[in-house]
Amino acid sequence: MPRVTPSPTDGGAALELLVHGVGGTTPEEMLGDPRTVRVTGDETAAVYRRTEDAEAGLHPHEPAPDEPRDRPVPEAYVWCNLTSGNGARALWLLLLPFMVANLAHWMQPTTEGLKKTVRMYGVLVRLVALSLTVLLTAAACEVALDLAAWQCAGSPGCSRDKSWLGFMSTAHDGWWSQPGRRLALAALVPAALTGLLWYLSNRTWSAYESQRPLPPGAEPDPDEPTARPALGMPGFWYGRRLVARLRAAHTAAGFLTVAAALAGAGARYDRRASGPLLETLGWVLELTLLAGGAVVVWVVCRRGRSESRLDLKLDQAVVAWLPGAALALLALSMLYAAWSRPDWVSGGRLPGDRTFGIIALGQGGLVIALAAVALAMYRRAPDARTVMRGLGGPAVAMLACALGGVMTGGVAQRVGDWLDGAATPGEGAGGGFEGPPVLLTWQASVIPPLLVVLLALGAFLAVRTWRVRRALTGEVEADYPDAEPDSVRTRRIAGTRARAALTDSAPSIVGITAGTTLLLGAAAVVGAWGTGEVPGRAAEGAYAFIASAAQTAQALGSWLIGFGFILFVTWGRRAYRDAAARRTIGILWDVGTFWPRAAHPFAPPCYAERAVPDLTWRMATWTDRTGGRLVISGHSQGSVLSAAAVWQLPLRTRRRVALLTYGSPLERLYGRWFPAYFGPACLEALSDEVHCWRNLWRPTDPIGGPVRVTGGGQEPEVDRAALKDPLAYGRTREQPLPAPVLGHSDYQADPEFDRERTALLDRLPQPALPRQRPDSPQDQGSSGRSSG
Repeated sequence: MPRVTPSPTDGGAALELLVHGVGGTTPEEMLGDPRTVRVTGDETAAVYRRTEDAEAGLHPHEPAPDEPRDRPVPEAYVWCNLTSGNGARALWLLLLPFMVANLAHWMQPTTEGLKKTVRMYGVLVRLVALSLTVLLTAAACEVALDLAAWQCAGSPGCSRDKSWLGFMSTAHDGWWSQPGRRLALAALVPAALTGLLWYLSNRTWSAYESQRPLPPGAEPDPDEPTARPALGMPGFWYGRRLVARLRAAHTAAGFLTVAAALAGAGARYDRRASGPLLETLGWVLELTLLAGGAVVVWVVCRRGRSESRLDLKLDQAVVAWLPGAALALLALSMLYAAWSRPDWVSGGRLPGDRTFGIIALGQGGLVIALAAVALAMYRRAPDARTVMRGLGGPAVAMLACALGGVMTGGVAQRVGDWLDGAATPGEGAGGGFEGPPVLLTWQASVIPPLLVVLLALGAFLAVRTWRVRRALTGEVEADYPDAEPDSVRTRRIAGTRARAALTDSAPSIVGITAGTTLLLGAAAVVGAWGTGEVPGRAAEGAYAFIASAAQTAQALGSWLIGFGFILFVTWGRRAYRDAAARRTIGILWDVGTFWPRAAHPFAPPCYAERAVPDLTWRMATWTDRTGGRLVISGHSQGSVLSAAAVWQLPLRTRRRVALLTYGSPLERLYGRWFPAYFGPACLEALSDEVHCWRNLWRPTDPIGGPVRVTGGGQEPEVDRAALKDPLAYGRTREQPLPAPVLGHSDYQADPEFDRERTALLDRLPQPALPRQRPDSPQDQGSSGRSSG
């Protein structure tokens, strides 16, 4: 869009809409005033003003005598409670693998001209996500059905000191002592876990995905570009239909996994020792469960996201019938397993302990196929800035699988260790208790080698950072030519810059970690299936060094996975009770839950599906009522939300909006990791569509950076030259005390911030007469002070 640079003006209404970044803040801190008032919104997310500005700008062409000002009216949009509001947010830690898998969906290299390939990429990621649900449910079955009901309750020595297992113990020979009945009762635990995940997803779905975006105008704008970026599509931030469909499929998958564990155990016994009736029932039930699994996979693969239009429909048949049918099959499986079989005795591990190996192999195959598809997409539009040549998505998907394996394996290992007393995890103490499947012990044993690789990588990066710091000392002194050199001060500033540059090494860290995890995971499956023994026993008789290394890896891996499990539980418990700790965990969700739930419905909800409509409604209603000038000012993650909101605005509103970003990860992180949505072409399009845009950054900032947009030759360019940090090298008359190195924070403390904001306002057109359309769609739901 051609730009017109108006002459500077200090008249008319002007608004600065501030959007904070990760970690959250308070409206008092954002506005620099202890007296604030909420003008629109609720306790979860709202817009605030200073009390003295509550009515400012309501009548821009009839200003009160005391209303003229040389700065815009500041407003603060506070959204931190979307990710760290109440104590229940701490439970989201359990959903970490699901969130990481969802991120992989959005890391595709490109979407242009590759409709079938893009669809295949989405299908593969959704299948990886489905495997994580099956893995979590299988782990719950391992703990409840295998370790507790099958092994420990079936062993008098294990159940003797556990009163809560007494009524199921074979030592009492009661009604519940038959293996099938014990399994049927224990199946309530993984079934309840699946129900809990369904409930959490359904509850957050109604609060997040059901937020309607800004409706289009009654008349289409002829100047509106025909080809819109993905983030500008009307249905991008309204994923209600897909989430409902995937939730039904994953809920059904969880119930079917529990049913398969029950029916499989009973059917194996019936084929060996029961009559033809039960054997036939077992076959019918297993085939029905297999058909149900095929339906779930079909539902997951059948439909992806619909973004080009606002999709208001729901797949009622899938949403209503699929989980109910799976739950009915689970009930039938429980009745089948509980059928009286007096001669059935539990011994060893529950049949089906190779399930974890099959899941691991399936996940590895899906990740490799995803990598092949991603490479094909990258070759279509290669970009040197894209991380790992387009393999960021497959690498992150691999890490999601690894996180799922560590979390589920850790739970099984710790429960097995607790039930087995002083025995070595995975080796059992005899008496009928053999512990968790061998593969879980192998997977724990590969953690120490993985940590060795990561420690070596960390040492390499530390040495490189030290060398970069030495190289930067001359550059730091050149930035302050009038100051007297101070070696300590110079090294501190250079060290901050060098550490900030480590962010650009994240792709290497993720790639090496994912590749090593894939190789070690494959080795664990081969070792477990090839030997059938835990590593310590499998290495008996080998060279002394190998046997000692295997024993050490097994013991250390078990200790590490136990420590990680305890740390995880402790962190979650502290976050549930402590608001400060919950806010720290909220930073993780600020980054990881920006994207809609396109792959896993049990992932933490996407806060942007609430925040982006909030911002677009606010900007559109304010400019429509006042005709004034607006600067949306986003810091860190707030700059990403601001850009996404501007993309959603109608053209007539974008012409009255300026974008100010600072400490922004738009290109440095999002552009490199999510190139299909924030790549160079997308950011160039944003620069062309918004009236004016300015980006501030510092070399000491580990998150923000330049957006590398040419801006179509506009003056000034989008990226400002790097801001000085610290503002003063030594003590001066203006800075009598040492100035801090600000890094990612306090951009407003730099005098350049006010100058750049004022310049943006001066470049916006003169205020126009406000539109007299009280019945327009944008006016609905806005009244009173909320429209100020």
